Amino acid sequence: MTLIYVDAFAGAAGDMLLGALLDAGADEAALRRHLASLPVDGYDVEVRQEVRHGLRATRADVRLDHHAHHAHRGLSDVIEILDAGDLPGPAAGWAKAVFRRLAEAEATVHGTTPEEIHFHEVGAVDAIVDIAGVATALALLEMDRLACSPLPMGSGYVHAAHGRLPVPAPAVVELVRGCPTAECGEGGERTTPTGAAILVTLAEAFGPMPPMVPEAVGYGAGEREGEHMANCLRVVVGRESATGIGEGDTIWLVEANLDDATGETLGAAAEAMLSAGARDVWLAPVTMKKGRPGVVLSCLADEASREAVEEAVFVHTPTFGVRRRRVERTVLARAHVEVETAYGTVRMKVGRRAGRVVTASPEYADCLRAAEQGGVAVRTVLEAARVAWAGRSADGEAGGHR
Repeated sequence: MTLIYVDAFAGAAGDMLLGALLDAGADEAALRRHLASLPVDGYDVEVRQEVRHGLRATRADVRLDHHAHHAHRGLSDVIEILDAGDLPGPAAGWAKAVFRRLAEAEATVHGTTPEEIHFHEVGAVDAIVDIAGVATALALLEMDRLACSPLPMGSGYVHAAHGRLPVPAPAVVELVRGCPTAECGEGGERTTPTGAAILVTLAEAFGPMPPMVPEAVGYGAGEREGEHMANCLRVVVGRESATGIGEGDTIWLVEANLDDATGETLGAAAEAMLSAGARDVWLAPVTMKKGRPGVVLSCLADEASREAVEEAVFVHTPTFGVRRRRVERTVLARAHVEVETAYGTVRMKVGRRAGRVVTASPEYADCLRAAEQGGVAVRTVLEAARVAWAGRSADGEAGGHR
């Protein structure tokens, strides 16, 4: 499984996270294509290399066209924007969960409801681009789990739409409830509301770097220069090690019993749940009260996507309630290894336990694409990939990287 560790040694902000993920290998061209699908304009993302206190880092600077109109937006407006775009995999679900968390924090601070919050700074175009961009970059890096260091809070004051506010900003304090914080020796705002919202929503754990096999490292530069240290954030991308969290974790099981939904409705609901970030979705036939046939709609979802998945169930099925519970599971450490076939390159999804390969399967999407390009059946490419993997394994080369 792909684990990403965020080392916020000098603080965290949306632009720092985006720069670090690009620096770690997220495809910039693909990121720009996905962001361009969102119905927002009046901005440009400038990506450049900078050196901060001797440390090379990537700066992802969202530049606004100040002649364009940037309206204050509510939560429903932002959700509509994210739903209208073409973000990869679970990215839209992650981004919506971040904005919901942010709306809840702002509502608590201002004594109102999430639906009545107008985001001001964090609802502006730059925050939408930062949050959607980070979610997209995480999806492009095929993140399975995210962990984070304690978040530095900083000190002093910051100027916001509501006037002069203490640092950490009230929304940040609300967001980090229950999460460990840290001191980095630098004053000023170290963790922004956008950065805090992304990390407390998507990270499953806060603390030291967990056991993992690092494969890529990226540094993202913040807007300001640091006085005593590099104002940067680091991400480490790699595989969970066999002795670490890669062998066992907990996840949400979300279910609903349905006896009044058509097959079309159930199919659409399953697709919506996957789009919202569900790890897996399945249907099981059951006999319900009064002998009526029905189905149990079930899925697995992590903490970051659970709320969005439940929302999808309510929107796309006639159910009046869902049940959920945390379940423990044992998982294989996962990596992708490329093999060469007569029809092109295919990724093999390789599962390891205690460092030993126990299973390997061709990625169906790769095989489908190769089959369409080569004018052959998908099963032909699947078999060619398995043969190529078997030959590679026989040669003792089945390790490698994603």
